[in-house]
Amino acid sequence: MFPDVPLYHGFVKQGGGVMASAHQKMKALCMMMMMLNVFICVLVGVTWNHGDDKSVNQRVRIPSAKFWHKQERSKSFWNKEQQLLDFIHNPVINFATSDESLVELPDWLNDTGPLDPCEPDYRVTTQIADYNTLPQRFQDFLLHMRCRTYPMLINQPRVCDGKPFLLLAVKSLIPHFDRRQAIRETWGRAGVLANRTVATVFLLGNTWSPDHFPDLQGMLDHEAELHGDLLQWDYRDSFYNLTLKEVLFLEWFGQSCPHARFVLKGDDDVFINTPRVINLLEGLTESKAKDLFVGDVISDAGPHRNRKLKYFVPESVFVGQYPAYAGGGGYLYSGELALRLYNTSRRVVLYPIDDVFTGMCLMKLGLAPEKHSGFKTFDIEEKHRENPCIYRILMLVHSRTPQEVLRIWSWITDPELDCQ
Repeated sequence: MFPDVPLYHGFVKQGGGVMASAHQKMKALCMMMMMLNVFICVLVGVTWNHGDDKSVNQRVRIPSAKFWHKQERSKSFWNKEQQLLDFIHNPVINFATSDESLVELPDWLNDTGPLDPCEPDYRVTTQIADYNTLPQRFQDFLLHMRCRTYPMLINQPRVCDGKPFLLLAVKSLIPHFDRRQAIRETWGRAGVLANRTVATVFLLGNTWSPDHFPDLQGMLDHEAELHGDLLQWDYRDSFYNLTLKEVLFLEWFGQSCPHARFVLKGDDDVFINTPRVINLLEGLTESKAKDLFVGDVISDAGPHRNRKLKYFVPESVFVGQYPAYAGGGGYLYSGELALRLYNTSRRVVLYPIDDVFTGMCLMKLGLAPEKHSGFKTFDIEEKHRENPCIYRILMLVHSRTPQEVLRIWSWITDPELDCQ
């Protein structure tokens, strides 16, 4: 710590006189002070350890048993896959596995399916008892539930170069040319709206030969070249793969549009009052905007067990209650939250209902969607549907035909419409 200088009880051996002697005494004093500090620290430590045992035990509890107990694996396929993901992404357990005396690993951790997550997972055919009775597209989802990587057929990497205030991300299907065009001419018109930059993208998968759709890819390529707003991936576009569309979009967002302030994600059969949405967003505080996620929230729901229903999920696939989630017809959230949702989505097993899956991701983040009365994903009362002033105060209504979208837009943009 100090230079290697010989010390003497009197003056230094050569030259230096009284000043040199005083310098050496100062060093000796510093050394004594350091030794005294060390002694005090040791004394305090001994006093702490030999003090009141009850007080010590209240401060620190040293476990005498292993903290990880064998966990029974669920009998439902989705739940046990989630158990596996929870284990893999648990930093405490992963740290503890470095010491085998602390952790006893469950034997089911070896049941991980094929090494390549995009290979068909044929475990589902034996581990889901009623697999053969499920709808064919549901079977297809389960076989490929672990795959999240698909080639991109059409991309728009520069659509967000202007750092839009609002990105409208619209779920669509290849044949829905008329819906997309109606949106472009009304609420999804890209450019500057209410003094804010708005960008629009339509999210598409691909057709699959077993579904017997006509080949419209050439028309789609022309549409993409004409409008520059289509995003398409090469996966089977079906109701059960809407969750895949969600995670692929979030990945694209992080790569190509991370500076968009807000995202409104909805179906291609909704009407959105874009000016009113922008007005809502402009009134938010920074803290409110950061975790924003609003929509038509559904709480205390669970899986439907009726096989005739569109949202049917059997007990062999999932058990438990759903978290609060916003109806998939349309919801609004911050761009910052979109980035966090993507990272969290990798820790949640794909679920065959996309809005429920998004609710699961929010719950992982410790968040919940906020209900907003302006989002009507289950429509409005029939007696109000022809009232132009109703649409002036709403944010989103589901569902409307392309012709109705054009008519409603003409109502709310009419400067002579008096709604006093």
